[in-house]
Amino acid sequence: MFENLGLEERLLKGVKAMGYTTPTPIQEKAIPVALEGKDIVGCAQTGTGKTAAFILPLLQRMGTQRGVKALVVTPTRELAGQIEDVARECTRFTGQKVTAVYGGVGYQPQKDKLRRGVDLLVATPGRLLDLQSRGDVDLSKVEVLVLDEADRMLDMGFWPDVKRIINLMPAKRQNLLFSATMSHQVLGVVGSTLNNPVRIDVAPSATPIEAIDQAVYPVGSTQKGDLLVRLLEERDLDRVLVFTRTKHRADRVCRTLSRKGINGVAIHSNRTQSQRQQALDGFKSGKYRVLVATDIVARGIDVDNISHVINFDLPNKAEDYVHRIGRTARAGNDGTALSFLASEEASSLREIEGLIGTTLRCEDVEGFDYDYRVVPSPDREATKVRKLVYNGGALSGKRKRGRKRPTRSMAGAR
Repeated sequence: MFENLGLEERLLKGVKAMGYTTPTPIQEKAIPVALEGKDIVGCAQTGTGKTAAFILPLLQRMGTQRGVKALVVTPTRELAGQIEDVARECTRFTGQKVTAVYGGVGYQPQKDKLRRGVDLLVATPGRLLDLQSRGDVDLSKVEVLVLDEADRMLDMGFWPDVKRIINLMPAKRQNLLFSATMSHQVLGVVGSTLNNPVRIDVAPSATPIEAIDQAVYPVGSTQKGDLLVRLLEERDLDRVLVFTRTKHRADRVCRTLSRKGINGVAIHSNRTQSQRQQALDGFKSGKYRVLVATDIVARGIDVDNISHVINFDLPNKAEDYVHRIGRTARAGNDGTALSFLASEEASSLREIEGLIGTTLRCEDVEGFDYDYRVVPSPDREATKVRKLVYNGGALSGKRKRGRKRPTRSMAGAR
């Protein structure tokens, strides 16, 4: 029960109004520690309720002085908007002011909101530094800093900006870092920012292996578009999220779908914030059957009831495979992840199977006229990669081996 976590009544009223009665594992573990003022390194994926896990305690801990008292830094506009939405719900009965600032939209409206007063600020690095350089935001009173999706910020090259932001805040503050993966790189760059952090590691309620039916479709690169159309035309693929490696490829896939009368829309970094929001809203409402996305916006896609995730291209990084397929099988539902495999992507498949410790089954589409392709050996074996363990800066790990067969099987706010 949220009542047992040490939260004030005004916050509990907000939680109740949101319809939540039982905290998720990350909320149950992180909220009491954060309320004690300790730094946290949290390893949790989207869908585990981690946003509320850091929003609720920081709202309770922030003081009454004027100005920005808590700052959440996140890599994408979509994530910033989602965090702002959760925070507004949590502050329904507290009177605290929340706003988000990010690029791709007008500067002046965000400046005006800051001028009227903000207690909790959610920001992407670029827009925040822009506001600071023009004297439109003051970070000298920040008491709590949250770095959300730290691994993604590192991947996207934001870490120099994040370091600049950190230097603008008081040295004495609470730091909460959340990341879906905790790599050597992430831990190496954040170590100096944290003060004896408490490590909280929470897996999703159902891992991809347990909740998602996964399959690989060997196919030549030039036939991927035809195979996607065939699957959409012949199978019961209701709400489909398709991932491509590049934004130009995403647009090309959408044109292919359009020629076949299939409603699809692309979302990537070349689209304006308004276009990206319209695409998401249209996908959620059912206007579009297919949403085609790149990894750069993958973690900002928080849509319920996605029936299928299709990896049109395998990702460059094995970890991104887990993030991608995690868009389906949410809130206890089943889900399906299909991956198109061109011969040049064989090494990517090996890395994915090593990461998840599972050999993925290969399938064909009956009646599809395949050209040249390479089908992986059914006798291949996945080798489990080393899992990192964080002990206040010390890393250790054990190499494990094993094979599993994939089976099918209230995450709070995000």
